[in-house]
Amino acid sequence: MSLTEPTALFVRAVDNLKKGTINMHSPLEEFMIKTCGKDLAYIDNRKDAKQTYGFDFWSNLSVDWLKSKGIEKNLLYSQSQHFPDFLFKVKKHEKKIIGGSLIELKDSKGGSIASFNSTIPTKYKSLEEIDVVNGDRLVSRIATIMDGKLAVDENYFKFERRCLYLIRTYKESEKVKISIVDGSFFETIPKEHLFYQMLMNVLRLHLEKKKIEISTQMLKNVEEAFSHITDQTIIAQSQTIEKASIKPRLRIMAEVHSEGNPHSQHYPEITEGSFNLILQSSPEIKQVEKEMSTNIPEVEIFFIFHKRNGEHTVFQFRREKCLTQFL
Repeated sequence: MSLTEPTALFVRAVDNLKKGTINMHSPLEEFMIKTCGKDLAYIDNRKDAKQTYGFDFWSNLSVDWLKSKGIEKNLLYSQSQHFPDFLFKVKKHEKKIIGGSLIELKDSKGGSIASFNSTIPTKYKSLEEIDVVNGDRLVSRIATIMDGKLAVDENYFKFERRCLYLIRTYKESEKVKISIVDGSFFETIPKEHLFYQMLMNVLRLHLEKKKIEISTQMLKNVEEAFSHITDQTIIAQSQTIEKASIKPRLRIMAEVHSEGNPHSQHYPEITEGSFNLILQSSPEIKQVEKEMSTNIPEVEIFFIFHKRNGEHTVFQFRREKCLTQFL
């Protein structure tokens, strides 16, 4: 059940590519809106969704009713510039909420993945964490409206949602590659470890620059203390400092290592002109393979080995087979 959204997104997108509704150079927002608009609980750029792509996110909901829910008129068709770009509606299965995957778009003219400027890419994120990262509750307020009765579930805000990244490199080029990538491809160590090790690196560089020597034991003690700094929701909060007239706030940014870029030379199997779904291998994937082959007879299924995070399964739809006419 946890793989329903990424696989459905891939199958629908391939179908649209075949029909010519979208192509490999279409805006990634158009990819999402034309593929699964009605299944979305949040769209960050609601302005272009309506004006450019003809999709009214608020269809059948009155302005006055939305205002009563805290959504002012100026927010209806605007671009919030929040994380994430898209959020799927949740569903209920055996009395538990499922789904609700989030999608972040990354578009680049070169071979590198565009930097993550608002949050660390991970496998899962909750609405609670997203609200803290954004500094307000806009995303969760909109999501609760679109999810309706399912949003009253006691675990709704803490529910861990799958993170997916729609990545394109070499856009506007014959080298173009597009992939739906599971967050596991980026989160190769727990984010809780990432934060304090980053702080340790900063400390070591300062000690080296200032030519300060401290004992190995002291460094171990500092690392032990830093190891408790694990919660991004706390790290991202504005901090009140005694006598300070400002409240500093750490903004988490990240760049992808070449080994964490599925479109890099480390993974030559991800070919130019291809559209891919990349998921961490698991027993659950076996059933997905059968269903995918049925839905997309042309799909190629193979494995790539992530040096830092093991085997991943790739479902690939290639340009030379079916997409040339749309480029």
